[in-house]
Amino acid sequence: MVFYYIQKPPYICFCATKILLVFQVLQSSWSIHTLCRLFHQYHKTFAPLNFSYYEAISRCEQEVPKYFNFASDVLDKWSQIKKEQKGPSNPALWWINGKGDEIKWSFEELGFLSQKVANMLSGPCSLESGDRVLVILPRIPEWWLLSIACMRTGVIIIPGSTQLTAQDIYYRLLASKAKCIITTDVLAPVVDSVASKSQFLKTKVIVSESRRDKWLNFRDLLKAASAIHNCVKTKSQDPMAIYFTSGTTGSPKMVEHSYGNFLIDTFVFNRYWMDLTPSDILWNMSDTAWVKAAAGSIFGPWFQGSCVFIHAMPQFDARETLNALKHCLTAGEPLNPDVMAQWKSQTGLNIYEGYGQTEINMAFLKWEVIITHLPFRLQIIDENGSVLPPGKEGDIAIKVDAKWPFTFFTRYVDDPVKTASTIRGNFYVTGDRGSMDEDGYIWFMGRSDDVIISSGYRIGPFEIESALIEHPAVAESAVVSSPDPIRGEVVKAFVVLSPSFKSQDPKKLTRELQDYVRKVTAPYKYPRKIEFVQQLPKTISGKIRRNELKNKEWRKT
Repeated sequence: MVFYYIQKPPYICFCATKILLVFQVLQSSWSIHTLCRLFHQYHKTFAPLNFSYYEAISRCEQEVPKYFNFASDVLDKWSQIKKEQKGPSNPALWWINGKGDEIKWSFEELGFLSQKVANMLSGPCSLESGDRVLVILPRIPEWWLLSIACMRTGVIIIPGSTQLTAQDIYYRLLASKAKCIITTDVLAPVVDSVASKSQFLKTKVIVSESRRDKWLNFRDLLKAASAIHNCVKTKSQDPMAIYFTSGTTGSPKMVEHSYGNFLIDTFVFNRYWMDLTPSDILWNMSDTAWVKAAAGSIFGPWFQGSCVFIHAMPQFDARETLNALKHCLTAGEPLNPDVMAQWKSQTGLNIYEGYGQTEINMAFLKWEVIITHLPFRLQIIDENGSVLPPGKEGDIAIKVDAKWPFTFFTRYVDDPVKTASTIRGNFYVTGDRGSMDEDGYIWFMGRSDDVIISSGYRIGPFEIESALIEHPAVAESAVVSSPDPIRGEVVKAFVVLSPSFKSQDPKKLTRELQDYVRKVTAPYKYPRKIEFVQQLPKTISGKIRRNELKNKEWRKT
């Protein structure tokens, strides 16, 4: 079986589908029959590691271990288990690029190579435990090796998107105080344009067949490195990774995660949501900069001994990859009801929607019910931290004790005020708005900083976007606030029209859409302004797109 993750711009950030058969590889010599034959060759049921201890921790029935390191406590144990098994088994990592190139590593080979990279980091790169490294790589095998090697050495990894600009990279270098940066020859010139401005950066490493002046070459270092490395002993609360948030408001924040945080979050993630077994093959197309890339293509599958598959395809082809779906998951941005309905109509399958954030993977939708994977209760609270009654809109929050929960991020780095702002009384505030119905179900409204306040009414943009997308004239929409002298702000919708409606009278169509929204939502929520556009900003997140449009709208005044 295959788990399949896909970024569906512009409004679906993270989608996963479990595929019964391995997909047809695009633009390569592999056929679907060949891959299916190989899949069944490897499809053998193995007993997973005994995780009753970890499950007891997730239920708060067992203390978090003082020391934990995923590389030594999980990956190296799977290496030993697989080594002792008779007969073929899934590889740990299986990579192709659609051009005929292929890499398959067993857990033993993964351990061997990652130890070489660990020696590379602590040797020529001069990195010590606690140092930070900015890793900006696409979905290539080196990203997986570096992720494991950082755990082995205690070096804190900071994943970055290959879409980062020079200014983005400069900001991250200064904010993180990273001592090393690792990227490809594509971004190396961009790094060189800003690297001299960072007094903290000491080492630059390029992943390329070619050499570059003042850069260490990853592949040269790997060949020369020793394969004998003793994994550092890391405490569960030691920092392991830093993720830059999307920066919906202000500059991106640095979200720090510990070894223990990933221990429990991803254990429950793969066991109860992804439903993985050691005989499964998983394909994750999440951007390597996202926390879901680590959870979905390192910790989740490898906790269960599953195979991680990567296809570095140049362009996504939906038709080829939707041939054999079995189980579909989505998270990151909420899906509009029409999208859910269309998916069901076209595939015959439901989409099970997850809910969480960079700071904490806390709850998910499975079999159409909300499950909180830890004994923390979701509530709707007001600005004073008091629980609101059913039907009242407020902040989605998690009841916590005085002690910071071990599954949460540890802090916003160098920003104690921002970290403290997430706590309100006895609650952790997610930053999302919603309400709870009489049955205890929570209905998501939107991000707090997305909510539009018009004449005292609070309006969530996602609800209006969901209403608009149901109209046949609307191909896509984004809803933001627009300044208004009387109401303070009003709802404005940017609408991309379906081809058959582009020739219609704009004024007439505007009234039609406004009337339609009035009928399917509360009358005060309809968009008082509608602007028809050829396309919306191409971003990886709906909230980033809304923020971009909102900034432009308010700058007009």
